Amino acid sequence: MPNIQSAKKIVRQDKKRKSRNDSYFGAIKGMMKSLLKSKGKGKKDEVKKTYSMIDKAAKRKVIHKNKAARLKSRVSRLAR
Repeated sequence: MPNIQSAKKIVRQDKKRKSRNDSYFGAIKGMMKSLLKSKGKGKKDEVKKTYSMIDKAAKRKVIHKNKAARLKSRVSRLAR
């Protein structure tokens, strides 16, 4: 455990950031699973939402832009 005040603050900030990032990862993973399960109904809306979530995560630097492109490619493959 850190003793210095600034180090304590960094630990608190890291906890917040981790929970925020984990929520993005979970949302993307859940949307991709739902795309796998739904085999034809309402795919366009789900694909749009998934694309949007992936783009937001990349914009906020939760995931790398190349990973975002790779995930979007996988989503488009699932949507076929």
